[in-house]
Amino acid sequence: MDPITLQSGLGFGLVSVGLLFLLLVVVTLWQSFEIVDAYEKKTLTVFGEYRKLLEPGINLIPPFVSRTYPFDMRTQTLDVPRQEAITRDNSPVTADAVVYIKVMDAKKAFLEVDDYKKAVSNLAQTTLRAVLGDMELDDTLNKRQEINAKIRKELDEPTDEWGIRVESVEVREVNPSKDVQQAMEQQTSAERRRRAMILEAQGERRSAVEQAEGDKQSNIIRAQGEKQSQILEAQGDAISTVLRARSAESMGERAIIERGMETLEEIGKGESTTFVLPQELTSLVGRYGKALSGSDVQDMEGLEGQEFDDDTRKMLGLDDIDEILGQIEESAEMDVEELEKEAEAVKAGGAGADIKSADEVIQEMDEEAADGDVETEREN
Repeated sequence: MDPITLQSGLGFGLVSVGLLFLLLVVVTLWQSFEIVDAYEKKTLTVFGEYRKLLEPGINLIPPFVSRTYPFDMRTQTLDVPRQEAITRDNSPVTADAVVYIKVMDAKKAFLEVDDYKKAVSNLAQTTLRAVLGDMELDDTLNKRQEINAKIRKELDEPTDEWGIRVESVEVREVNPSKDVQQAMEQQTSAERRRRAMILEAQGERRSAVEQAEGDKQSNIIRAQGEKQSQILEAQGDAISTVLRARSAESMGERAIIERGMETLEEIGKGESTTFVLPQELTSLVGRYGKALSGSDVQDMEGLEGQEFDDDTRKMLGLDDIDEILGQIEESAEMDVEELEKEAEAVKAGGAGADIKSADEVIQEMDEEAADGDVETEREN
């Protein structure tokens, strides 16, 4: 072999060995360091034996004979597939949920369970079916928080042994079967119709009661007004009758006097100096002399027909006419105020309105009529 060729072969071999050694060194260094992210931890095994947990950062490990297994230390979300269950009252329902877990002990999660995510998901599925099977259908639809609490309680004990903590369980949907849904919709519709009918009946009853109260109040007020009007009209008729009688009496006496005076004037034109006057004419002339001529020869009371006697004035209440008119005005004002208050009370539902019954109104009218008869008998 040519020495040059031999040297070339040796040089190439040395370069290859050097490159191989350099590659081996690089691979060894690469295998000797393990980088752990900030949100995870890794378990280290050497020749299959558990050694320790690798913390976040750069860790030195034996090369070529070590293996690491990462564990995410953040809260993780597990979807629980839709499950079918039979409730305690034999109603089929379907439900799905979401479970929030967190690895608290990576060593236990590595050594105590094969796949902690799969294990927690399977356990959540069976627990969800068991919890729904122990409840009534109405409870499964209404007591969502109670279902969540029961599932979480059932998951706590086994997951603690795996180094996993169940932070929360949320049941997303609980749906009964289509037949049950249709029955529930019919029941809800019937209940709504029943409530609407009850509300409508109550409204009609309320309206009828308010209308009856208003009609009753209106009739009572009308009866009271008619009664007061009749009383005032009777008093006015009585006063008018007496006044007409007094006026007729006064006019009759004046006519007699005037006729007598004309007769005296005719007699005075005659030649006779002796006159015979009727006693009635003399009496009338004496009574009305002062009123007609203003003479003060006799102290007379004036025209009797111009004034009422004491009994008549007392019977008619002429001395108290101002007081009566004042009382009538006050009564009218009070009646207006009471009517306004009663109208407001009736409008507000009858609360606070002092509505008298028809029997009470008739009884009051009878009592007032009886009192009036007694007063009239006393005056007579």
